Amino acid sequence: MTNWNLQGKKALITGGTKGIGKATATEFLKLGAQVLIIARNGDEIQECIKEWNILGFEAQGIAADVTQSEDREMYIFPILKEWGSLDILVNNVGTNIRKEFTEYEPEEIQKVFETNLFSAIAMTRLCFEFLEKGQDASVINVSSVAASVDVASGTPYGMTKAAELQFTRNLAVEWAKYGIRVNAVSPWYTKTPLTVPVLSQPDRLKKILDRTPLNRVAEPEEVASAIAFFAMPVSSYITGQNLAVDGGFLAKGL
Repeated sequence: MTNWNLQGKKALITGGTKGIGKATATEFLKLGAQVLIIARNGDEIQECIKEWNILGFEAQGIAADVTQSEDREMYIFPILKEWGSLDILVNNVGTNIRKEFTEYEPEEIQKVFETNLFSAIAMTRLCFEFLEKGQDASVINVSSVAASVDVASGTPYGMTKAAELQFTRNLAVEWAKYGIRVNAVSPWYTKTPLTVPVLSQPDRLKKILDRTPLNRVAEPEEVASAIAFFAMPVSSYITGQNLAVDGGFLAKGL
């Protein structure tokens, strides 16, 4: 037995049917964790579970909207209560609406905040009593390099991701006394459904690659590996940190 595994760990991942969330669930299963994914589309959940079954893994899934308190209490809380404890929470669900700031409708800004930030806050609060009972419990928030610099991804998106980082730092200090670690990962452009509208534009893709020292876009599995690192016992003395998975983007400067 080494510290580089998740054997016996119970993990909950929001937005677990696509992109980084799905890759993280797959990585966790390979490392021995018991995995519960949350997503709005029940059909996509079943497809993921079938794929994992073929690979020899078993996972659970709940069709629920984590932005809605009713769904959290009605569908997610009972499973947590049944489990009795939780070792890993990955707040991954996210969305974006790209446009000039003055063009946003109030409800669009609200949607970005509810999905990216408020859902993470609500899920973390919901899971607290179960994380407190977990073993070396860990919360991992999926932020973005947009939290640190402007990447033309929309002002509301950058605001939510920056707030998520400060949420991570403050909660890491506050919850240290409970033995719960809180960290974040900040990806740059990654091959996910959320980035398809941008990466499919040759001119935009060229600009992205020109700003990335490794000269390529990340694979979801590469971000998932960073998330898994924070979840594993090997990182047991690390909390309140943000790991940029960005191909050197933030280090490059002008």
